[in-house]
Amino acid sequence: MPRRVLISDALSPAAVAIFKDRGVEVDFQPSLGKDAEKLAAVIKDFDGLAIRSATKVTAAILENASRLKVIGRAGIGVDNVDIPAATARGVIVMNTPFGNSITTAEHAIALMFALARQIPAADASTQAGKWEKNRFMGLEITGKVMGVIGCGNIGAIVASRAIGLHMHVIAYDPFLSPEKARDLDVEKVDLDDLLARADVITLHTPLTPQTKHILSAESLAKTKKGVRIINCARGGLVDEAALRALLDSGHVGGAAFDVFVKEPATENPLFGHPNVVCTPHLGASTNEAQENVALQIAEQMSDYLTRGAISNAVNFPSISAEEAPKLRPFIALADHLGAFGGQTVDSGVKKVTIIYEGAVAQLKTKALTASVVAGLLRPLLADVSVVSAPAVAKERGVVVDEVIRASDGDYESLITLIVETETHERRISGTVFHAGKPRIISVNGIEVDAVVAPVMIYVSNDDKPGFVGRFTSILGAAGLNIATFALGRDREGGSAVALIAVDGAVPDAVLTDIRATPGVKEVKALHFTPA
Repeated sequence: MPRRVLISDALSPAAVAIFKDRGVEVDFQPSLGKDAEKLAAVIKDFDGLAIRSATKVTAAILENASRLKVIGRAGIGVDNVDIPAATARGVIVMNTPFGNSITTAEHAIALMFALARQIPAADASTQAGKWEKNRFMGLEITGKVMGVIGCGNIGAIVASRAIGLHMHVIAYDPFLSPEKARDLDVEKVDLDDLLARADVITLHTPLTPQTKHILSAESLAKTKKGVRIINCARGGLVDEAALRALLDSGHVGGAAFDVFVKEPATENPLFGHPNVVCTPHLGASTNEAQENVALQIAEQMSDYLTRGAISNAVNFPSISAEEAPKLRPFIALADHLGAFGGQTVDSGVKKVTIIYEGAVAQLKTKALTASVVAGLLRPLLADVSVVSAPAVAKERGVVVDEVIRASDGDYESLITLIVETETHERRISGTVFHAGKPRIISVNGIEVDAVVAPVMIYVSNDDKPGFVGRFTSILGAAGLNIATFALGRDREGGSAVALIAVDGAVPDAVLTDIRATPGVKEVKALHFTPA
């Protein structure tokens, strides 16, 4: 039976041609995605569904998709697809994370120039019949310092363009290796250094719990007076109210935003300020970018349907029915270990070693390694998947090693993650007991038996009397309920760790109070995807 693909959103005719050239039948109905009832009625006849943002692929639609094998999103965002429901039905969900990169990078550069030379305001003034030449004093870009927060695919392109403009580029990115920074000809710095030195700051990182308000009121106060701030990445990376206050005070010289916390942005704290330039999320809005993502998704879907090749999948690779029951809990454990490492490292990751011991070493360790690396990268790179994670790690100069060992310890299966950074090493071990629940059983060599929960607090401290009492008092005063409490130490009076599962989000003020507790070395709020 020939493979059939339904295109339910507007897609380039060239994409249709790619499907046909590769032997895939195409039904092109660009308006169908707006009618969920009709889509649900016909989806059973197709192996693939190619969409943009208008089509909403819900669990109800997927229930009728008995033949569906792949959903292809022409673009980055897949929030219009119920990914857990698709994964449960064995449907691969693909996107095109790099198709908009150049266009978005160019928009950031365009906003920098518009801001530096006050082009929108000067244009409005001139066309209104005014000639206010002395009003619009600009900023010369040559020789200025650009600070790039997030030097991945788009950030690297922006850095390249800025270097071509004879700017000096400094970059903050915990996953950018020194070798990769040298290749890009950028100076790798910590966040405080970037804030203090940059004349222009541009953000190119996804929005995660770790990156939300990365430019907070506190961070913005550390910036160089007169700094210009550009955001073409995600709304929420910058505290908009705090930025407005610093714009009003004159500390921040200007801001140019393409993305906002609430979109469509019909009102915003930044609106109306004379030194602010705003555009309505135009980063990917060029004919070339829209053509690129359409062609890419057609190629990816065709390759999967005709050859079984998977690229840019956002859910885990397909696994046979026989392997799934054994592998699934270890995939969850691998993701949790990676997420633990990714949320607790504070400097650039140089090397990742995953050690498999015992029965787990006989499973598909490549899939498990991909899950570890995806979990590790996800706190700062939200769009990374188990399929794309190894390539993203390689692109950023992170070495990933697998070690297979026979079991020589107390556990039938054991996975150990070792994360080496520029300043320290982090080691986390975990296992899966017969009930199938992932457990963390060692942190930095200290034994601790903790069932993984959606929200946990990790504390490293000196082993001294009274710590637990002070800690629980802080949580109680904040109204945080403790679900589980796991403790471990290397010796009496030595180093100790605690992993506490709590019900609900942990306020920053709580973490601040814990850090102030005598003997505390490190505190992190950790978030895990439920197994």
